[in-house]
Amino acid sequence: MSLNKEWFTEICPESGSAFSLKVKQKLHEEQTPYQRIEVYETEHYGNLLVIDGYVMLTDRDNFFYHEMLAHPALFTHPRPRRVLIIGGGDCGTLHEVLKHPSVERVQMVEIDERVTRVCERHFADLCSANDDPRAELHFEDGIKWVEGAPDGGYDVIIVDSTDPIGPAVGLFAEDFYRSCRRALQPQGVFVQQSESPLLHRSLIDTMHEKLRRGGFDDTHTLCFPQSCYPSGWWSATMASASTVLTDFREQDAADKGFATVYYNRDIHRAALAVPAFMTGRPAP
Repeated sequence: MSLNKEWFTEICPESGSAFSLKVKQKLHEEQTPYQRIEVYETEHYGNLLVIDGYVMLTDRDNFFYHEMLAHPALFTHPRPRRVLIIGGGDCGTLHEVLKHPSVERVQMVEIDERVTRVCERHFADLCSANDDPRAELHFEDGIKWVEGAPDGGYDVIIVDSTDPIGPAVGLFAEDFYRSCRRALQPQGVFVQQSESPLLHRSLIDTMHEKLRRGGFDDTHTLCFPQSCYPSGWWSATMASASTVLTDFREQDAADKGFATVYYNRDIHRAALAVPAFMTGRPAP
């Protein structure tokens, strides 16, 4: 990360690239027991959330990430009622999940409460559904939460984590995936952000392998734009033991009855069209 008086810059050494945003002022900074949180007001992207020097989200383009992490998985499951979100402290994914009328209960488990409290102040729109009676916010270790979850307790598990460094490393481990598989009911759907298909292909390959070893018979990565992340091209990887991930409730997605900026039935269908390496299956 680099910062002068006018620009915030996130440097991506593995790709020899960087992303910069022109800033007006720093709105917040604190060091928690887990990470450093910063918020900036930018010239053109609204407020910017940064954790440990890495861009997490901006007002202008976070809808790509939150909509594509939540809605494809929820429309792939036949009838999602019980949802677990691991991470997601900015509450954007929670906000999207709660748009689904079939959802009866959402538990969001975020290790660092300060992320949520900072976002409640500086990203109020993302947190506008936090008081929904179906929502439960728990500030605990997500890995331990899943280890203690009852068998088949969830229909959908969403892992909205930071990059696989620091506290998030264990969220990309085979043991964690095995715990998630046990905590899902038989038709359950798992989804996790899986970095850039252009820059982090080895991570995606490893995720497919670990998910399958963890008990998921089908895995599939879908892609979407994300201008503030390295390469501008991001992904989410889904997994299930029995639900076919390339099928989804297309008519329900078309008639969803709630507003989204990016996600719709055609976007979902198009996002499933990916190179063979993103499907977790051998190329033909």
